[in-house]
Amino acid sequence: MTAPMERIQILDAIEKDIITCLQSAGQALIELSKEKSSLKQAESQTHQFLKTLGHVESKLTEQINYLTQVSTGQPHEGSGYASQKVLQMAWHRLEHARSRVNELERIKNKHLQGRALLRPQPQQINQNQQNGLQAVANAHGSGTTG
Repeated sequence: MTAPMERIQILDAIEKDIITCLQSAGQALIELSKEKSSLKQAESQTHQFLKTLGHVESKLTEQINYLTQVSTGQPHEGSGYASQKVLQMAWHRLEHARSRVNELERIKNKHLQGRALLRPQPQQINQNQQNGLQAVANAHGSGTTG
């Protein structure tokens, strides 16, 4: 049987014990309200009430402890809540890392585009060098004719 079904059956048994507890208390009160009450019968019902009440308290405490473990993410038997929580946190960290990498990529591309605009293109460099050489040659040629 699966763990959730077992938990439901345990809660069902606790509910039945609560009914038994209330019935015992009611029977004890009925016995005590009689004109000729049987002290032995009243004590027996009271003893049954206290015994069942102790059992209910014990089982409810177990269930509350289980629910406390589940709600705080502590590892416990029969539940994948803690694993699911760890997985969800990992997905959040992954998404954060992805967004950060994308932001850094965007900043890098913006920086590279800015540098490309400031740096002359290879064609411009060749043209500038040829113009500079031509100017030097012209200056040299002008100086020898003069």
